[in-house]
Amino acid sequence: MSDQHIRITPSILSADRENIVSEIAKIAEVSDLIHLDIMDNRFVPNETWNLAEAQAIIAASPTLIDAHLMVEDVDTLAIEYAIAGSGSVTIHAEAAVDINKTLRGIKSHGARAGLAVKPGTPIENYLEFSDLVDMFLIMTVEPGFGGQKFMAEMMDKVRLTRRSIGDRPIWLQVDGGISIDTIAMAREAGADTFVAGSAVFNSPEPAAMVEMLRHRASAL
Repeated sequence: MSDQHIRITPSILSADRENIVSEIAKIAEVSDLIHLDIMDNRFVPNETWNLAEAQAIIAASPTLIDAHLMVEDVDTLAIEYAIAGSGSVTIHAEAAVDINKTLRGIKSHGARAGLAVKPGTPIENYLEFSDLVDMFLIMTVEPGFGGQKFMAEMMDKVRLTRRSIGDRPIWLQVDGGISIDTIAMAREAGADTFVAGSAVFNSPEPAAMVEMLRHRASAL
């Protein structure tokens, strides 16, 4: 697989929330997108940024935002995040009421549309949306908290999704526990877009870690 298609999207869930603009600045130049985890303490047991706070982050970021919505009212909120200027908006299949309509709505406002599934959700149930999505997201931890251990057993799901995608220009993202030690496994399974939070922002040199992750994935 060519390394020209590898994308590293650092998650600011693990960044210093009180200094989020300067935290983004540390890795903006070396990142393909900035991953923004939105949680509502209902769909997942944690709460991060509300819409107004997220809009401010999207507006301030010099790099396009990859918004990952882990919320109950995702059909409505997804459109708001697209309107706000996110480069990509990902909804969870388990939360959406009308996946088809919401994916189309995201794209109508100029954002890429992503569809995510939790570890326990079969991706086979949602591959029918391949003609609408720009990206599938396979969770490699249970969504809700950063710093969790990578679930290697999700690699079969990644492989299945990669086979289904074939040569179509659909990104395949993995999120959860991505580090120098695990990114190669996910790359070998077929992922090309990687969310890394703790590995990046717990590093003394976040930008250098982004480049190390890219190099590690590119070495395959």
